[in-house]
Amino acid sequence: MSKGFLTFSSAIILQAVANEYRHGFDIIDVTGLPGGTVYPALRRLEDAGYLKSKWEKLTNRPQGARPPRRLYEITRAGQAALEDAVKRYRLLEQSDFTQEREPKPSKA
Repeated sequence: MSKGFLTFSSAIILQAVANEYRHGFDIIDVTGLPGGTVYPALRRLEDAGYLKSKWEKLTNRPQGARPPRRLYEITRAGQAALEDAVKRYRLLEQSDFTQEREPKPSKA
């Protein structure tokens, strides 16, 4: 992925992260994109400097609890790239996953 140009699916993923959908399953759920698209795109967006990530800290977990998730956050460069992508892809302005919508609770 070259800096300055986002595919439509990468722009949707970046917009989901900007709207606080922070881990892969939530991003898959809100965008409707398959995991085989979302996870490689998250890695590419992070490699390009548009996202940063960290592992979720789980303390006092019961045995058999789900493993930690990787949580993503948009960077300043990512916000600038998203603003450019919104100009390019007018449909992103009409997306229904805005901050007013609550993410689905995890089923874990």
